[in-house]
Amino acid sequence: MNRSAALLLALAMASSPDSRGYDRLTGQPFASRSEVIAPNGMAATSQPLATQVALDVLKAGGNAIDAAIAANAVLGLVEPTGCGIGGDLFAIVWDAEEKELTGLNASGRSPRSLTLAHFRQRELDRVPYLGPLAVSVPGAVDGWYELHGRYGTKPMAELLAPAIAYAETGFPVTEVIAHVWALNAETRSEFPGFAETFLPGGRAPEKGEVFRNPRLAATLRQIAAGGRDAFYKGEIAQKIGAYMAGQGGFLGYEDMAAHRSEWVTPVSTSYRGYDVYELPPNTQGIAALQLLNILEGYDLAAMGYDSADYVHTFVEAKKIVWADRAKYYADMEFAEVPVERLISKEYAAERRKLIDPKRAARTDAAGDAALEHGDTIYMTVADRHGNMISLIQSNYGGMGSGMTPGDLGFGLQNRGSLFSLSEGHANVYEPGKRPFHTIIPAFVMKDGEPWLSFGVMGGSMQPQGHAEILVNLIDFGMNLQEAGDAPRIRHTGSSQPTDEVMADGGTVYLESGYGAAVREALAQRGHTIATRRTDYGGYQAILWDAAQRVYYGASETRKDGHAAGY
Repeated sequence: MNRSAALLLALAMASSPDSRGYDRLTGQPFASRSEVIAPNGMAATSQPLATQVALDVLKAGGNAIDAAIAANAVLGLVEPTGCGIGGDLFAIVWDAEEKELTGLNASGRSPRSLTLAHFRQRELDRVPYLGPLAVSVPGAVDGWYELHGRYGTKPMAELLAPAIAYAETGFPVTEVIAHVWALNAETRSEFPGFAETFLPGGRAPEKGEVFRNPRLAATLRQIAAGGRDAFYKGEIAQKIGAYMAGQGGFLGYEDMAAHRSEWVTPVSTSYRGYDVYELPPNTQGIAALQLLNILEGYDLAAMGYDSADYVHTFVEAKKIVWADRAKYYADMEFAEVPVERLISKEYAAERRKLIDPKRAARTDAAGDAALEHGDTIYMTVADRHGNMISLIQSNYGGMGSGMTPGDLGFGLQNRGSLFSLSEGHANVYEPGKRPFHTIIPAFVMKDGEPWLSFGVMGGSMQPQGHAEILVNLIDFGMNLQEAGDAPRIRHTGSSQPTDEVMADGGTVYLESGYGAAVREALAQRGHTIATRRTDYGGYQAILWDAAQRVYYGASETRKDGHAAGY
């Protein structure tokens, strides 16, 4: 056999499917691709153009925070199905120079002129998912300026320039975003301003079509020139107030002008030697910490990621945590939330006793199905100085409330639909209050040094996804990309921060990587196993390898995500 023939045979043997029927050279059989590895910087976002903009900023000398702001502005244009300047923002930042981890809550509050009595007069038992009553103050722009004021190095006009350019000249819509865009159009097209902004030619743009948004370009120019006050105290705020009044809404100029973000201290728990950080309520971040605390009491590695024992344990722990989430999580300016107790190891040990290893629990406290279907973007950036940012930004439900003010080029979020309307509930609607928030960034430290910046977008899936990613990495030994590619579990129907009741134990959704034997074993324990697809979230992550001094990047294969470094 000559040398060329031998080489061809060796390659064929190396790439032939293994005994499980997968065509993989290395790693787990379900892995979609390798990790990205780079020494000088890394960006991972849910849309390739945004990732490239982040890298451009890093290469031009900007830091991770500069790059994240620029990429988020682009995402608001290219992925309006998940985010935009009509929504809210949360971030966790690692400052390499100060060796400090800080958190930013840039979520908006409810209109001060809207009261619980109005909902009573309308005989409503929940805040409508769409329309003017669901709108709260958009906090993202103030979030950008808070981040920039504390950490930024490049002028904001320079950081917003890529988004303005794409808004003017256009960009090709990617596949997943095009699909979700069309779904959103079905329920929002009749709201004034929506079609004029988002439905050129009377329909949603299809995959590959070039979409332009000159209205948003003009708005971003105003913000670049006039700063955050141009958005909250200038013509933009006035137009928002006038539009909302015309639609029977309550969000007004005064609400915009009074908005402020809040710097907060991330809260944490340890999980097998790793310190996991989340933001405190009004987010649901501590649910991930509670879930990890309960799971830490089990030998998950011995169970295996694709076993009925693991899925059962995970789902039962989730049900317990969600009952606490329903009762306690709310804006801590209005409600007393026992965070320290909820995330303590002692409390987890007590709650763990409720899990029956052989039988699924049924719950009599379930709630608002809308919580299960949030659309969001998550992104993370790291720079050559060691700074890292974990950032999440959202309209809440896809393209938000449907309220699309005048010629501004963006829609307003529907986050207010997550308020309860039951008096005495921690998350009950009150004027000037921040609603319960599903979106959560995460960060992990190891031995006092940064290790992982990551998130899993997707409504109520997010704390479940955070825990699954970390279990995959720490217990099951997966690499960064494999941890996101592994088949996911999603349980719905647990207690929610509203007051509806669903007494059937909920539903377990399993991706196709779980076989028939696992599904049958779970059914025998009393679980309802879904037969249809659901949203399993969207993942981005950056890991710092301190020994080699390189970054690893990974991105979601279920969406249009992209990780890249330099």
